[in-house]
Amino acid sequence: QVQLVESGGGLVQAGDSLRLSCVASGRTFSTYAMGWFRQAPGKEREFVAGIIRGGGSQLYADSAKGRFTISRDNAKNTVYLQMNSLKPEDTAVYYCAADASFRQIVEVHQPDYWGQGTQVTVSS
Repeated sequence: QVQLVESGGGLVQAGDSLRLSCVASGRTFSTYAMGWFRQAPGKEREFVAGIIRGGGSQLYADSAKGRFTISRDNAKNTVYLQMNSLKPEDTAVYYCAADASFRQIVEVHQPDYWGQGTQVTVSS
């Protein structure tokens, strides 16, 4: 069982940056692939970025490439999403996710564990 708690969301202006954090409970954080998803009002939840257990490989949605960076610190049980050059269309609730399978996160988009979400609002 993994519990995930996100933080770092807020209201920013277009062009600003934010860093989201997600802290996982338990001692087995390093055995999970991690990911970030988001859900905008009236839209389905969508994949944003994923990172393998050791952190050496990442995968991004086209909308995140070049602007967002996912990273992890296994010593701190934490995964991050650095978001730069934010746009109004990035406005959404951002969710942290965990799964033993990297493919389950980045291809199937159905990880076993979800956080409660953190709101990101980008004004124009």
